[in-house]
Amino acid sequence: MGQDQTKQQIEKGLHLYQSNQTEKALRVWMRVLEKSADPAGRFRVLGCLITAHAEMGRYKDMLKFAVVQIDTARELEDPDYLTESYLNLARSNEKLCEFQKTISYCKTCLNMQGTTVSLQLNGQVSLSMGNAFLGLSTFQKALECFEKALRYAHNNDDKMLECRVCCSLGNFYAQIKDYEKALFFPCKAAELVNDYGKGWSLKYRAMSQYHMAVAYRKLGHLADAMDRCEESMKIALQHGDRPLQALCLLCFADIHRSRKDVQTAFPRYDSSMSIMTEIGNRLGLIQVLIGVTKCWMIQKELDKALESIEKAQELAEGLGNKLGLLKLHCLCERIYRTKGQQQELRDHVVKFHECVEEMELYCGMCGESIGEKNNQLQALPCSHFFHLKCLQTNGTRGCPNCRRLSVKPGYV
Repeated sequence: MGQDQTKQQIEKGLHLYQSNQTEKALRVWMRVLEKSADPAGRFRVLGCLITAHAEMGRYKDMLKFAVVQIDTARELEDPDYLTESYLNLARSNEKLCEFQKTISYCKTCLNMQGTTVSLQLNGQVSLSMGNAFLGLSTFQKALECFEKALRYAHNNDDKMLECRVCCSLGNFYAQIKDYEKALFFPCKAAELVNDYGKGWSLKYRAMSQYHMAVAYRKLGHLADAMDRCEESMKIALQHGDRPLQALCLLCFADIHRSRKDVQTAFPRYDSSMSIMTEIGNRLGLIQVLIGVTKCWMIQKELDKALESIEKAQELAEGLGNKLGLLKLHCLCERIYRTKGQQQELRDHVVKFHECVEEMELYCGMCGESIGEKNNQLQALPCSHFFHLKCLQTNGTRGCPNCRRLSVKPGYV
């Protein structure tokens, strides 16, 4: 298959894919991969296969094609192709929750000396690295990466990247419980979709609606949360987006749990867990198991709650997800307090505070914890964040956290 024929077949596959004929598109692209003698064409078709498998939640296949794409990039001996292939490798590992590998591949991308195309990819690299740091609950580094990605988006006038970063920032602030910002950023993403997204994939609208649903639920606006989640789920079902379907089912379950409707919540959690297991989203599984635990606690089935915690703890330890571990220690503390088991209670209180220290989840001004309840937060240029009220009350001549770090032994 020559260069022109390769190009025609790739375009044919894209047309089928955009018409929701995904399996037909995949067959066309696979034929190109088998028959084409054009390395640049093969590289492009591998990119199409990587994107399609990512959206379907076939992350292991996504990784397989990313590895082949790196070999093709080396054959082409072009730094731009190599940067793009390493970014796809980073994204594949991010989806499979292999966060340390993601960070390593992202650093490889950033160290490559490519041309303008490589520099334009740096925003996407920073976003992927930020998502990985967030998965590890390394909040300052995650925020630093997201802010870099946002700067790249603004400098390159890349509205699609800006939309994706806004959704990740919504997720970031939802995790540390500044629910005002957790809603603000996906609302900003939704505005970008409305203003610029005519030719974009519907996944951007679905993504913004999902993150808005999460923020509305946490704010207690359950009807709004349900509306947004239903819109997101509708698009996810139309496009066979399994990863988003799993997240929407989790959100539906959480909404029902917030309404104390445990009997409706349980089947939603089960359905979400089934898809999360199928696609390999272990971070999502932790969230599902935490929701299931809270349902058992509502029903006062404390032994069943502890069983769910044990499964979630194993996953969180395997991923290095420190926030997940903190939440689980907090739930254990509540359970053992109710059961009157003082030794176990004390153990989990100690482990809870160790997690808080490790993640620096406290305000460097007032010393109170961050992420325990809904609070407005403000980040300084160094990406350390504090209670907004503390910054307004005390002001700052620089970051108190950075000052403390600079006098630690080893920095002298």
